[in-house]
Amino acid sequence: MITRLLAATLAAGLLSTAAYAQETFDLKFQSSDNSGTVSFGVQQEWAKHLSEVSNGRINVEMLPVGSIVEYNETLDAVGSGILDGHITDSSYFTGKDPGFALIGNPVGAYSTPEELRAFFDDGGGTKLYNEILNPYGVQFIGPAAQTAEAIPSKIPIDGVADLKGVKIRAPEGMVQSAFAAAGAAPVNLPQSEVFTSLDKGVIDAADATTLATNDSMGLNDVAKNPIWPGFHSLPLNEVSINKAKWDAMSDEDRQMLTDSVKWYADHLAERVRSRDEEVAEKLRQRGDVTIHSWSEEEKKKFRQIGQEQWKTYAERSENAQKVYDTLTAYLKKEGRL
Repeated sequence: MITRLLAATLAAGLLSTAAYAQETFDLKFQSSDNSGTVSFGVQQEWAKHLSEVSNGRINVEMLPVGSIVEYNETLDAVGSGILDGHITDSSYFTGKDPGFALIGNPVGAYSTPEELRAFFDDGGGTKLYNEILNPYGVQFIGPAAQTAEAIPSKIPIDGVADLKGVKIRAPEGMVQSAFAAAGAAPVNLPQSEVFTSLDKGVIDAADATTLATNDSMGLNDVAKNPIWPGFHSLPLNEVSINKAKWDAMSDEDRQMLTDSVKWYADHLAERVRSRDEEVAEKLRQRGDVTIHSWSEEEKKKFRQIGQEQWKTYAERSENAQKVYDTLTAYLKKEGRL
C-alpha cells in the first residue's frame, strides 16, 4: 500500500511539474513607437521570434503607441495588469520620479547602443532599475537602444558655440535643460509639429529622432544641415513586464524571455544603424544637404554640459541620486566621464 501511495504521489508531482513547465503565456505589450516605423517592425519580429523559440508557449501581441493607453501611462498600465508589458523610453515617467529621467536618457552619457547596454549588463544598471520599477509592479527584462539621435537643422551648427541663440525644439526635462545651458533657446513642441515649425522658421533646429526616421518624416527636406552622427541623446528603450506575470514564469521561461530581449536589442541597433548609413549616403548624393559631424572635442564640451544637468536631477529624489552614483562610478571606471 505504501508503494502504491508513493507511486501516486510521484505521478502527481510529475504531472504538476509538466503542467507548470508547459504553461502558456499570451501577453499584450504596447510600444511607444508608431506602426510603420523601423523600430516597431523589429518589435513585431521580436514577438514572432519569442513565440518560435518557446514553441508557441510565450506569445506577445505588439501594439503601437496609444493603442490601449497614452505613451506616458504604460508604467501604471503594466503594473496594474491592463497591459502585460511595454517597450518604451523610460524617461516618459520622469513625472513620477526624476530617477526615470536619469536612467532613461542621461544626456551625453552614451555614443552607441552598445555603450548603453553595457551599463545595464555590466555596470549595475539592471539591478538598480528593478529596485526602482518593482514597487510599481513592473519587472525590467532588459535594455535596448537605437542609434544616437540626429539633429535636423536649417543652419550650420558645428560645435557648442554655434548653439548660442539657436531656436531648437527640445522635449521638457534634461535634454531641454542641457541645450539651454549650452546657450540655445529651447522651444517645447510635440513631434507632430516639428516639420511645419522648421518649414516656417518657427525653429532653427530640432531634437527629433534618428537620421533615418527624421528623413522619413521629410525633416531633411526643410532642414538641410543635419548634425549626424548624434552626440547628445541616446534614450533607453526598455522592455519590461508585469511583475506578477514574471514571477509566475519558470526560471527557464524567464531566461528565454531575457535572451529574446538581447536578440531584439541586437537587431534593433543593427537595423537602425544600417538605415542611418543608407540615408546618410543618399543625402550626400543629393548635393543640397550638408551633413555636419561634430569633432570629439566639441562632443566632449556638450557632454560636460550635460553632466552638470545630471547633478541637478540627482538632487531631486533618492532614486535619482542612486542612479547618478551608479552611472558616474561606472563611466569613471570605463574612462568615459
